[in-house]
Amino acid sequence: MKKVLLITYYFPPCGGIGVLRCLKIAKYLRQFGWEPIIYTAENAHYPSYDYGNLKDIPEGIEILRQPIIEPYTFYKKFTKQAPNANANNALVATEGKRDWKHRLSVWIRSNFFIPDARALWIRPSVRFLTDYLAKNKVDALFSDGPPHTNTLIAALLKEKTGIKWLADFQDPWTQVDYYQRLSLTSWADAKHRKLEQKAFSLADKTTIVSPTWKKDLESIGAKNVSVLLWGYDEDDFANLQPTYDNKLTITHAGLLGDDRNPRCLFEAVAELATEIGSDFLQAIEIQLIGQVDTTVKQTYEKLGIANLVQFIPQMERKEALQKVANSQILLLLLNQADNAMGRIPGKLFEYLAVQRPVICLGQPQSDVDKILQHTHAGHTFGYDNKTALKEQIRVYYQQFKQNGHLQHQTKNLENYTNKHLTAQVAAWLEELV
Repeated sequence: MKKVLLITYYFPPCGGIGVLRCLKIAKYLRQFGWEPIIYTAENAHYPSYDYGNLKDIPEGIEILRQPIIEPYTFYKKFTKQAPNANANNALVATEGKRDWKHRLSVWIRSNFFIPDARALWIRPSVRFLTDYLAKNKVDALFSDGPPHTNTLIAALLKEKTGIKWLADFQDPWTQVDYYQRLSLTSWADAKHRKLEQKAFSLADKTTIVSPTWKKDLESIGAKNVSVLLWGYDEDDFANLQPTYDNKLTITHAGLLGDDRNPRCLFEAVAELATEIGSDFLQAIEIQLIGQVDTTVKQTYEKLGIANLVQFIPQMERKEALQKVANSQILLLLLNQADNAMGRIPGKLFEYLAVQRPVICLGQPQSDVDKILQHTHAGHTFGYDNKTALKEQIRVYYQQFKQNGHLQHQTKNLENYTNKHLTAQVAAWLEELV
């Protein structure tokens, strides 16, 4: 059986959505003739932990771990955050004020940790893996970024060894939305772009999560680019037994940053509460599961609907999926950013798997909107289209009052499973070697 070295920072016991990309590929690769070998961090500062993910690690798989030095402990002490605070998402979501300490920390991270906060892991990883590859035959490399520290490790290994390399992008590098939030000097920006071009030139194949982002990468020099969607694992949903909430719950699961503040949704709910009255107030509930930026909380508090919003701290994925499956409506929020047309969040496919109606805030005719239309899963509304959004919630409310829950069936899901997508990865690896 051929062997592929998967280079990934995120790996169990890491929680969150980012860990699933490589984990699910590793889970199914053996079925398609490839033995995965994992390289990951030994003492990583993960944003969350989920020991339920351990079940997906293939039995007997070789896992290589090397220590990593990360700046988050110092950052939390400097900004006087709790030791267990989630600092990994500080660029997009904070639960306090963005004071001068936060801004200085972002400036230091932007200009001294390139390509990202895991940059100190690059050199020791390349040394370790160069030695490992000299003694152990591996047929291909697969890296998963961000963090694009993974991408650079693979690029340098490709340069040293000549082993074929598939560079996977969950998010772009310089085209990602939060790149604009970095406090970059011209020197740091130039270095990012130079390293990105080096990766493009060395990669034998590049994959990315959406058709629009594929075109974006190609426009700046990436070659042999294909789309590799996130997908969902059927095993994760096989034992879920939905017991629909007895309220008209609108549920968002995952990180909710200030660039996805659903103000128009909160305003629509507030107006419907006034127009319909106590029946609507007793029926409706908005559930926010995970880390929520303080500006989002301020928005619904100012509108006077805080009593309709249930904030649920981050939980293990199995519990979160059950919450999602029980919900009446699922909320998908796309970043209000220049590259939003191509953003396809991993949670979309989990939403599809539980077959509940989806309200998406983003741009109509985006890649997400096309998938929602193809699967009959829901509707997309612009952040400025409160009127249409409000009427859709009114329709859902009327259906809920009539039937006690929303009746919905999603279609055309067969090409979105992790097993199906891993078969494609294996085929690309075969082409390379």
